[in-house]
Amino acid sequence: MNYQHIQVEPLSTWLGAEIGGVDLAAPLGGEAFAEIRRAFGEYGVVFFRDQRLTPEQHLAFAERFAPIDINRFFAVVPGYPMIAEVRKEPDQTRNIGGGWHTDHSYDEAPALGSMLYAREVPRTGGDTLFASMYAAYDALSPRMQAYLEGLTATHDGGLVFRRFNPDGKFNVSVHPVIVRHRETKRKVIYVNRAYTSHINELPPEESKAVLAFLYNHCESPLWQVRFTWRQHSIAFWDNRCTQHLATWDYFPQVRSGFRVTVAGDRPF
Repeated sequence: MNYQHIQVEPLSTWLGAEIGGVDLAAPLGGEAFAEIRRAFGEYGVVFFRDQRLTPEQHLAFAERFAPIDINRFFAVVPGYPMIAEVRKEPDQTRNIGGGWHTDHSYDEAPALGSMLYAREVPRTGGDTLFASMYAAYDALSPRMQAYLEGLTATHDGGLVFRRFNPDGKFNVSVHPVIVRHRETKRKVIYVNRAYTSHINELPPEESKAVLAFLYNHCESPLWQVRFTWRQHSIAFWDNRCTQHLATWDYFPQVRSGFRVTVAGDRPF
């Protein structure tokens, strides 16, 4: 696709592009924003470098895509309840997002996307990996695609967050295993290792085996892109067609960022 108002540099065959020629802190014209939105749909995850945003500017850009979806499990930026602070301190021995997952899949209407703005980055390490669920679905055999159609899976937020709050209440939702992206109309695999507990129409052992196959398939390096963070970088990923993983290779360095999540619709 041709872009007239922004620069788009694809980073891999299946997903990911770096967008340049735009200052997100300045007023963004309608044509430039339309092209950013088109690139987001085309590549699944887009990256911006050297952006110096205030919290207000960060929110304003995110809200052009959809209303804000507040994550109640992260600390918020003081004075900005719609912005989560994703921070790993030197004494913490586990990072945030260290397993493959799709944000908010446990919600009835999962988030459309997440926009993370790097504030402090480690000297080395701390990359994020993204995987295309379009490519993962397309690589399945027609027989496996047909088998998965019509199956549903349960997604449970407590699988991750219960360790932080053993007595908390967590969202549990049921979604199709194969869903169709509302904008591109392409099919994707919609299960993930972090939040999917079981496939509802299968007995436990079959469910476990099928999910294990799908997790390994979805996490294949064949349809991944790797993003190396720098201070003031932004990554904006489409939760409807990607999974991601934050690498844990920078202990005891600090890594922090401001994350805004935009609301989505129920998968279908």
